Parts: sequence; C-alpha cells; structure tokens
Amino acid sequence: MGGPSAAGFQGRNRRRRRSRTGTISEINVTPLVDVMLVLLIIFMVAAPLMTVGVPVDLPNTDAAPMNSETEPLVVSVDGEGRIYLQETELQLDEVVPKLQAIKDAKGDARIFVRGDRAIDYGSVMRVMARIQAGGFTNVGLVTVQEDG
Repeated sequence: MGGPSAAGFQGRNRRRRRSRTGTISEINVTPLVDVMLVLLIIFMVAAPLMTVGVPVDLPNTDAAPMNSETEPLVVSVDGEGRIYLQETELQLDEVVPKLQAIKDAKGDARIFVRGDRAIDYGSVMRVMARIQAGGFTNVGLVTVQEDG
C-alpha cells in the first residue's frame, strides 16, 4: 500500500522532463560589463597620451581656454624656427600655396599659431603674415594657461 502508483510516477517524470527541456532566457551580462570596464580604463589612460602636433614650449597666459566646434588648422613654429602645418614641415615660402589649396578645398577655416617661447617674435609674425597672405583672417595664438 505504501508504494508509488504507476500514474503518480509518470506525472513526476513529466514535470521533470519539462523543467529539463526549458530554455534559459537570461543573458549573463557580467563578462560584457567586465570587458566594457577594461576598455573604459584603457581609453582613459590612453586619451591624455594622444597629443597631436609638434613639441613646442608654449608661453603662459591667464586667458580662459576657447571652446571649439570644429578642428582648426594648426601652424607651429618650433624652438629652432622650423614651420609645421599640422605635423608636416614646410619652408616659409611654401606656407601660402599650401594654405590657399586648403582654403580652396575647405573654405575659410580657423588657424591656430603655436610659437615656441624660445623663438623670437619676428619669426612668428612672418608666419602670421604668410597666413594672412594665404587669405585666412581667423587666426589665433595658442598659449598655455597659467596656474593660479
């Protein structure tokens, strides 16, 4: 009398089979979150290292930094008087044709002039005169903001 009946045994087997064949509808997001956090840390460490341009020792200023919506052209004059457009070295007489070609392609863009503090003022002014001769009127000087 105390033994299981055949009908009761079959009912338990059906319930077990249903639970075994059911699919898991959850996605384990823990590995995804781990990978995303590692990528975030990598980009946070790498972003400050991605400085574009020629190494120039910029003068200090107490002016507030400018907001920029578009990527400006950068003309740099290093401590030895070499001239660079973005990262390409140019001679002084090559500045006007290059800038006119850029102006024909992109229109009147902003130009930032980065002059090393060791270079004399006249060298930077010669470059700025060539920029103006190239047809650009929106020119800015880049400095480093003083602390305090």
